[in-house]
Amino acid sequence: MPESAAEMYARVLASGEGGRLPAPDMSGWDVFPWEAVDGAVVPKVLLEPGAEQPRAGEEGGRDCDFCTSALEADIVWEDEHWVLTAGRRPTGLPLVLTLWTREHVDVGGLDDEHASELGRISSRLVRIIEGLPGIGRAHVNRWGDGGAHTHVWFFARPEGFAQIRGSYAVEWDDVLPPVPDEVRRADLHTVATKLANWGGHARV
Repeated sequence: MPESAAEMYARVLASGEGGRLPAPDMSGWDVFPWEAVDGAVVPKVLLEPGAEQPRAGEEGGRDCDFCTSALEADIVWEDEHWVLTAGRRPTGLPLVLTLWTREHVDVGGLDDEHASELGRISSRLVRIIEGLPGIGRAHVNRWGDGGAHTHVWFFARPEGFAQIRGSYAVEWDDVLPPVPDEVRRADLHTVATKLANWGGHARV
């Protein structure tokens, strides 16, 4: 049964203290750009540039998670060239999915056929996700600093929450308490089976 906006709001309020949620782990990350100074939230001082660090799957970096099969249990849909994963635990946003190439290649290294497939699958995923009950929008993001293997993120924004709109939806994902697992699993099943209408196989 989908979670309504009112049900989500009540669940979120109940998980915090006085309606305020705890700070997420990301607030302690080096790349987190804000800090509290004299009671105000201000940008951190920008450090001097240094050498680029190798990414996962590059020479000198750690092994690629995808290529070492570390994400095998997370697969919800797959075909000959692409794999769609979701984390093993529920997220703060209704759904967070990642689309990977089977081949260890970065976005800039995709040939025209695979680049075209990426566009088609991404468009289909957005339509499917935005067709789920309680979803206001699907955001599509690609960051290339963590790993050298093509991976594109899909974030489902809950309907009706103005504060969660735009790029800050990603931060809210780490702030909000996890969605009920049964709601998430039902949504994953819907996404995987609908995507399989164009080919590939649902794994959930």
